[in-house]
Amino acid sequence: MEIRDFLDRPEFPLSSRYDPHWVLDNQMGPNALWLLEWLSEALDLKPGMRVLDLVCGRALTSIFMAKEFGTQVWAVDLWISPDHNWRRAEQAGVEDALFPLRAEAHALPFPGDFFDAIVSIDAYQYFGTDVLYLGYLSRFLRPEGQAGIVVPGLMQPITEVPEHLARPQSNGKVFWENECWSFKTAEWWREHWSRNPSVTDIQVDVLKNGWRHWRDFERALEMTGKSVFPCDAEALEMDRGSYIGFVRATARRTGKAGVNLYDPYIGVSFGLDA
Repeated sequence: MEIRDFLDRPEFPLSSRYDPHWVLDNQMGPNALWLLEWLSEALDLKPGMRVLDLVCGRALTSIFMAKEFGTQVWAVDLWISPDHNWRRAEQAGVEDALFPLRAEAHALPFPGDFFDAIVSIDAYQYFGTDVLYLGYLSRFLRPEGQAGIVVPGLMQPITEVPEHLARPQSNGKVFWENECWSFKTAEWWREHWSRNPSVTDIQVDVLKNGWRHWRDFERALEMTGKSVFPCDAEALEMDRGSYIGFVRATARRTGKAGVNLYDPYIGVSFGLDA
């Protein structure tokens, strides 16, 4: 099979425009462009909007939003050098619209009400299960601003790890690691976000055939020798979406600008001028 047989998907026509080797060379998990394109279908991204790409990795999703929607994107990651993401932005021709920064998700260096939208792809599960986090994050959105995430998730609740996800594949790799306990069902995310009064219009769903897209991206990495870790395609094939897939959640910020907002991570209040 050719590499484009794995990566050209009618479900993701915008992503199919991008050089597959560029996508594979800069990946840090499941195909981030596919997931961002799916998320964008549930958002209203317009030219000139200020967007936070939270935990952007190598900024593929940031470049995608700048090119496809004409947004200004703040590409924030703790582990990937802003210098490297800036070079990728220059090479993609979006240096006037992309602003790479190094920051930790609990210490974001932005004023309140700054962003029109905040997105996070394949990362929010690592910090957003904290009951306080959405309230913290939403303060950086303007009133009615949009929040959207796509995360690996469970298609049904579990109380113990399914056997086929816990045993070694033929390459010796075990799919389920301790961090996989951060995978939650769509209903879990819906309830989790619904408890927070800072957001409204919450919509949560799952990606059709998400397991298949993930499996095929793993196969593409294996075929090209570009995978950082041993391939998980075998476990995903055994699972066939019974337990593993992707969850999308979107919401809008409620409230007014100019209120006092408590930061739970440093324990102080911010007085925002009206």
